[in-house]
Amino acid sequence: MVAPLAAVPQPGVVAGIVADVYELCATERSGELADYIPELAAVQPDSFALCLATADGKIYAIGDATTTFTIQSISKPFTYALALADRGPAAVAARIDVEPSGEPFNEISLDPITERPRNPMINAGAITAASLIDGRDPADRLERTLRCYSRFAGRDLTMNEAVYASEASTGYRNRAIGYMLRSFGIIDSDPDEAVDRYFRQCSVDVTCRDLAVMAATLANNGMNPVSRERALSPALTEQVLSVMTTCGMYNAAGDWVSTVGLPAKSGVGGGILAVLPGQIGIAVYSPRLDAHGNSVRGVAACRELSKRLELHFLHVTRAAQAAIRSEYTVAEAPSRLRRNTDEMAVLAEHGHRARVYELHGDLQFAGAERAVRIIEEQAGELAALVIDLHRVGEVSAIAVRMLDELAAELTVTGCQVAIVDPDAKLGHTVSSLDPSDPRGRVFVDRDTSTEWCENIVLAEYRPSDVPVCTSLTVEDHPAFASLDPSECSRLAKEFEVCTIARGEVVAERGSARSGLYLILEGRVRIGFEAADGRNHRLVTLSAGMSFGEIPMLIGEPFANEVRAETGVRVAVLSPARFDRLTEQAPHLKLALLQRLAAGAYAQMDAAVRGADY
Repeated sequence: MVAPLAAVPQPGVVAGIVADVYELCATERSGELADYIPELAAVQPDSFALCLATADGKIYAIGDATTTFTIQSISKPFTYALALADRGPAAVAARIDVEPSGEPFNEISLDPITERPRNPMINAGAITAASLIDGRDPADRLERTLRCYSRFAGRDLTMNEAVYASEASTGYRNRAIGYMLRSFGIIDSDPDEAVDRYFRQCSVDVTCRDLAVMAATLANNGMNPVSRERALSPALTEQVLSVMTTCGMYNAAGDWVSTVGLPAKSGVGGGILAVLPGQIGIAVYSPRLDAHGNSVRGVAACRELSKRLELHFLHVTRAAQAAIRSEYTVAEAPSRLRRNTDEMAVLAEHGHRARVYELHGDLQFAGAERAVRIIEEQAGELAALVIDLHRVGEVSAIAVRMLDELAAELTVTGCQVAIVDPDAKLGHTVSSLDPSDPRGRVFVDRDTSTEWCENIVLAEYRPSDVPVCTSLTVEDHPAFASLDPSECSRLAKEFEVCTIARGEVVAERGSARSGLYLILEGRVRIGFEAADGRNHRLVTLSAGMSFGEIPMLIGEPFANEVRAETGVRVAVLSPARFDRLTEQAPHLKLALLQRLAAGAYAQMDAAVRGADY
């Protein structure tokens, strides 16, 4: 167990949303303190804290998140959970129903037909649940209750003696409920002991952070996501959350379910705990209460969070969670633009400064939160990053906002952001965002976005003494590197230099060999038609590279389309002249083929590495 952590301002997209809700609700000053318990009437009325804890243990906190207050009726679902674990669901159901009461939480009544408390969230049901806790004696039963709460909170909780004394001195109505339960045989032990234990459980000190972790433990199927200790079995967690859904907010339960849509429990100490199973837990502390005994700010904050983060439990998508499918650097998975050796060396050394994140599934709040959190944590040393959405299904409005804000946030820190969003799931078409827009660039595929990242890395880390190769003569082409000057001059005369306009097809798929092409200037794209109907890049070749070797050597047609990506200047060795070299200068042809084979191997290696991701 660990001590509570102090709430400090937190950077990040989700923390910003939590802070916005906090600021919005902080202006609400209506409501009254629970003055029927003297100690509760003495608290700071405008204290306010808001915490959100994810099912994998990330906590967002703002306000008085480490201020202690007593748990009060929020203890009821946890005592009910312990009673279920001790006695079993059937034995507990024989003494406590699970129907909404329609009466005040402290009503001295039982269901007229079953003669049992209507549910464990009203006082009659909670006192009955307290009576069902196993133990050697009253002290042991109280200790087991505290250990149960502590497992949910992830730290050792203690009882507030002053609040207990105040509750015990004014709790006549609860004692009347205890004796009523004993008279109907619902409690078969000392009712004073059961009521006293109920007073004590309500007097346990917690913080808003504690409640958020307790809620996240329920969200995580009974496993504490911070301590990794099991607090409750999955089956019993489901039972507890079911009752919280229908009965946790007393007579406001109907309005709560329709507007907030989360299993929840409130307490007159000013706390509210809410759970979205499988995703998050929410806790709010603000002691001013409404007429139902619920925190005014707490209800408002939960309603606002549910609306902004689309948390209503009846909002169902194909995937409960979405996350990062894979992530890698541009050094691990380069683009299909084949680079020269100098550029490849720079990218091998500094490519870790640009990273690609592939998301998948449906992006609701929980999945987007996980992705945003991981990216924020890793982005500190990045010069550029790509968020790839091409495998994502539905994207909620809150996920759109979070990704937009993440891009803007990272851009401010100096990390440039690109989005791969071919279907405009974020609402931004490829041409809709200006390159200077803080939300980043949008691309139709990951390959071109990776090239963009590489260009950023090269611009930042290319040594100043390394020239950028943009234009060559025939003799300067790397294919001639192994030749002496006279041989180089002789072979160069066999090539014809020509220009090709941007977008012009150089060779169609299936066309016969048309020459050996050495690129002197510009870029050539070799592409293929994929199942999605788009022409995808297999590789882009630039100055100093070549194409057409395989058709020339083996006489097979071009396997893929070759198109000028920019205006291109090439040196072409025609098929007739290529064949004639065999007779006239076989050593020149061999030297040329050796250089071209080495280049083709490097080209294939780059293409394979890019295709692995």
